[in-house]
Amino acid sequence: MMYIILIITAYLLGSIPFGLILTKMAGKGDIRKIGSGATGGTNVMRAAGAKLALLTIVLDAAKAMLAVWIGVMMIGTGFGAIMGAVAIMGHIYPVWLKFQGGKGVASMMGVVLVINPIIFFAAAIQWLALAIGIGYSSLASLIVLIMLPIYGFVVSPLVGTAFIAISGMALWAHRTNIKRLLNGQEDKIKWKWKK
Repeated sequence: MMYIILIITAYLLGSIPFGLILTKMAGKGDIRKIGSGATGGTNVMRAAGAKLALLTIVLDAAKAMLAVWIGVMMIGTGFGAIMGAVAIMGHIYPVWLKFQGGKGVASMMGVVLVINPIIFFAAAIQWLALAIGIGYSSLASLIVLIMLPIYGFVVSPLVGTAFIAISGMALWAHRTNIKRLLNGQEDKIKWKWKK
């Protein structure tokens, strides 16, 4: 019973749509009708600028971190990684928004930070270097997502397995980005600080 309660808690934490909440509070409208329609940080930047996007990223990471931390404290690292995967599922498929949420990258980074800070910094530097170098947030994210399970298996088989689930969900959430990248229609990052 405790495991079920913890899993539900992780899902509900992950499903809090901070991007939508923050953009509405800032008077920027419904983010689901802007850009990609996702509720994550990249789309918040399109709608409301980098400052609000950064806050969205921090909060999306924090909710996943909390889920992982609860799992680690209650059961152990492997279960914490599973809690993180469930939180990401909540972020991507939130019950409150007809299962249409963000794409899970910031939440994924929050999970990795709690599981293993060294892997987090390696993945964060990798993403930032790729995003700046190639100019596509989505492509940078896809590369990090593909590498994530390899990093996870360095920690333990259970963490690696949880990271496969995380990568699979996030890659599926990026399927429209993949199609746009293949067709040369994906938008590059536009750094906006003045909104």
